[in-house]
Amino acid sequence: MVTYPIDHYRKSPMTNGNHKEFPPRVNDIDTFPAIQLLYLLVTFFIIGVSWREYHKNENMKKEKDQPRKEDDQLRKENDQLRIENGKLQNEIDERKAQFKNGWQKTSLYPDWRKEFFQAVDITLDPATAHPSLFLSEGNRRVTWEEKSQDLPEDPQRFYSLPCVLGHQVITTGRWYWEVEVGTHGAWDLGICRPHVMRKGRVCIKPEDGFWALRFYKQEYWALTSPETKLTVKVHPARVCIFLEYEEGSISFYNMVDKSHIHTLSQGAFGGPLKPFFRLWPSESEPLTICPGPEAAQNPLY
Repeated sequence: MVTYPIDHYRKSPMTNGNHKEFPPRVNDIDTFPAIQLLYLLVTFFIIGVSWREYHKNENMKKEKDQPRKEDDQLRKENDQLRIENGKLQNEIDERKAQFKNGWQKTSLYPDWRKEFFQAVDITLDPATAHPSLFLSEGNRRVTWEEKSQDLPEDPQRFYSLPCVLGHQVITTGRWYWEVEVGTHGAWDLGICRPHVMRKGRVCIKPEDGFWALRFYKQEYWALTSPETKLTVKVHPARVCIFLEYEEGSISFYNMVDKSHIHTLSQGAFGGPLKPFFRLWPSESEPLTICPGPEAAQNPLY
């Protein structure tokens, strides 16, 4: 058997019968390792690209799933909140139904109490105002000033005390109005007979035709005979006054915390009444009557 060195195959390519040369085959022994290495590199590249795409898709899927989970959690929280709000509303409806069945026996819920009263559009009567009281804002605001006005003599005007009455005369029904009293100062609020004393010794008490509440030197008093000291936890920057004419009662509510301050009661009033306001010179701060709801305003002229 004759053997040839390997170079013989490189230098003597195979020929056919016509002695034509053929190009080298790809699987010649000297090219095999390079082809395999190329195959491996291509394979690793494909695997790397596939791995990167896989993780990219997984991350995108997680990013898509995260908002969905957050949305699901938000929906659950909203559903729970709706359930709690529904329970709270049912409880409020039950309490309101109980209040409506016996509202005259309870001193709570002034906003619900308004449904049984009419809002009255109170304005102040300049003819009754003490000379040191100045009216403004359409006769809804009263301010005390040290220098008195030079006003004509009028039998309706208060001279002994810095008081003023409302224009409105009340002879029947249930009415309410609100007054901004500020955070300091001193005042009396309530109702009185139209013909109470204006000069001389004027006493603010029911026997003299006044039914009122007083705030003076950080203390609250019901102006009964004798006066009744009251306990108020939160200063009422706004006071709501409810008048029940036929029942003979007037109630005062703190509209800051919706608490009941006091109720003055007697028999039927049996005569005309007017809203009453007083300021104290030593601790003056304006009083402002709040306009009632437009649909319910009633001038009572």
